[in-house]
Amino acid sequence: MNNKLTKENIKKLQEELDYRMTVKRAEIAKEKLIAAAHGDRSENAEYKEACANYRANDNRIQYLMTMISTAIIIDETDSDNSVLNLNSKAKIKFVDTNDEEIVTLVTTMDLDPENMHISIESGLGKALLGKTVGDIVEVEAPSNNYFVEILEIF
Repeated sequence: MNNKLTKENIKKLQEELDYRMTVKRAEIAKEKLIAAAHGDRSENAEYKEACANYRANDNRIQYLMTMISTAIIIDETDSDNSVLNLNSKAKIKFVDTNDEEIVTLVTTMDLDPENMHISIESGLGKALLGKTVGDIVEVEAPSNNYFVEILEIF
């Protein structure tokens, strides 16, 4: 997996993990117990739903544990504003269409494509990371590659 995450991202993941392993697990166990008391478990929809919730919670716990244990911690304090780094904002131009966009490079956890918060692990994010104004970069995309020019770094 090896997602690039900040210390703050890891903290958020750990908080969710702690919640799911303690509070959420206890809530689901109580739901299962109450549902089981209603009788025949083979026809008990509440019990089946509680079991499904238990499995879903455990799957999320496993995912969180994997994310935390395999994450690569990155430093977000790089102060060189002339180079695109994590949390940098830049105006870019798609060379083929001359469309301009303002993008912000973020971690996978802070991804928000609608607001052009682009993951540094995406094709566009990888191409932009470490580049400067005036650079034209090739972005690897599933269908076909394209070029982007960095116009300005904010």
